Amino acid sequence: MAKGFRGSAGRGGGNMMAQIAKLQEQMEQAQAELAEKTVTETAGGGAVQVTMTGDQRCTAVVIDPELLADGDAEMLQDMVLTATNKALDASRQLSEEQMAPFTNMLSGFGMGV
Repeated sequence: MAKGFRGSAGRGGGNMMAQIAKLQEQMEQAQAELAEKTVTETAGGGAVQVTMTGDQRCTAVVIDPELLADGDAEMLQDMVLTATNKALDASRQLSEEQMAPFTNMLSGFGMGV
């Protein structure tokens, strides 16, 4: 071993690894919480509702029965598509907000994400 070489522990590497391990644990907890949070978006004045979790899993689609009486399948498809895309956007926004502190911390460690 080279004279004066102390390995990573001498340079604070152990402390950084502990910080990264703690950060990883916190991120896992935040992701678990995110999976429990939901967002609901609508289309057609509330005639179609789509609910998603913070990890982009669709958990519910509600369609007003009066919409079905009209029989306009194309309009219904458009409303479901619109509500789904709005719910996805809201879910992504929720995820970004929840995970932003970790993204900032990882950038501080030189791990540009």
